[in-house]
Amino acid sequence: MDDWTQTLGTGPLLAIAAGAIALILVLIIVFKVHAFLTLIIVSLLTALVAQVPVSEIATTLLGGFGATLASVALLVGLGAMLGRLIEHSGGAKALADRFVEIFGEKRAPFALGVASLILGFPMFFDAGLVMMLPIVFAVARRVSKNNVLLFGLPAAAAFSVMHVFLPPHPGPVTAAGLYGANLGIVLLLGLLIAFPVWYVSGYLWAKFISARIKLPVPALFGSIDDDQPVNPPKPMTIVLILLLPMFLIFLNTGLTTLASEGVVASDSLWVQVLTLLGNSFVALLITVLVATYVLGTRRGENGTALEKTLDSSFGPVASVILITGAGGMFGGVLRASGIGDALADTLSDLGLPVIVAAYIIAVVIRLAQGSATVALVTAAGLAAPAVLAGDFNPLQIAAITLATAAGSVFAGHVNDSGFWLVGRLMGMDVKTTLKTWTVQQAIESVLAFVLVLAVYGVATLV
Repeated sequence: MDDWTQTLGTGPLLAIAAGAIALILVLIIVFKVHAFLTLIIVSLLTALVAQVPVSEIATTLLGGFGATLASVALLVGLGAMLGRLIEHSGGAKALADRFVEIFGEKRAPFALGVASLILGFPMFFDAGLVMMLPIVFAVARRVSKNNVLLFGLPAAAAFSVMHVFLPPHPGPVTAAGLYGANLGIVLLLGLLIAFPVWYVSGYLWAKFISARIKLPVPALFGSIDDDQPVNPPKPMTIVLILLLPMFLIFLNTGLTTLASEGVVASDSLWVQVLTLLGNSFVALLITVLVATYVLGTRRGENGTALEKTLDSSFGPVASVILITGAGGMFGGVLRASGIGDALADTLSDLGLPVIVAAYIIAVVIRLAQGSATVALVTAAGLAAPAVLAGDFNPLQIAAITLATAAGSVFAGHVNDSGFWLVGRLMGMDVKTTLKTWTVQQAIESVLAFVLVLAVYGVATLV
């Protein structure tokens, strides 16, 4: 976009954002307008009302849509291919049977969540979720065909918790850099709060809400075909395939963190090559190629049959990709309108304790414009001068870092592309996604803030 100065104040911008969100909910829930069309229409109207220059509106809309699809389309597309291979080969059912055999039906949701916590340590939220869902759905079908929330929410919440609070994920690393925090202490504190935050906001919340909302397991990755080869892969084969992208992505996140700390040279060729191999979409691409051979060619399925299997994975996820991209478009328009900057300027003068102010600023900006990254960076940027100038010990700074991260994840809703990704992957409509995922994100945020605030208080007394 060309240089452009927003002339509207914070009040009008807030009213525009609130009106746009309300219009989306009314069009989708009341008038049953398709979510993809709704998000495009409201994005266009919001840009006009927010006085984005007419000559820049199309660029703004396409920029938000394209920026979201740049990662989502690749990850969901490759993840769907991987999921289809696992389902079609019978591997998902074989692993689900073994999983339930080991942990039992009652402990299966808890065990899936713990497995997702482990996988989520190096893997980004969307990549990990797409990769794990075929197994989640297979276990859910094995135990209860009409209770996907009991199994899906703990897994999704686990990836969210790890992505928000644990280095080497970009959120806490970015905040730590702005605050001058010790990354090791941030990691230890993140590990301390991760499990209780997940247990309450993911596992216990899933048990509570799944008893009240029954949803069938979606056929997102297809079903096992009648004419498939009769030699399903061993469960351990599937486990190793799922661990491959985890290992590759860990190379990326681990080396990136080490490079930022000066432990390794970022311009070294071997660091750059391993970082590339560990990029989320490259790691998934490599995994799909390996799975194509191990679950397809090696088991006697090749040529046109294998091609058709892979091609059949795209139909069910096309809607997920497009609607998520449109959600990114709407969030992009809100960011371009300047609402985040206006709110930040207003909130920075509240005179609250730094840790509370950073959390509240992140929460409000998250609710207003959707992007957790923007909320985190904006809040940390505003609070950083006070943190750097204050007399805070390393543990207090780590607590402030994670408090800011906690605020950035609060109550994701229709202006957040992740809201659409989770909702559509699990076969939920907007109303159900608000009742389940939005509330989960709010619980995760508030509980994490309470825990790090307690640590901050203890650190103050030391």
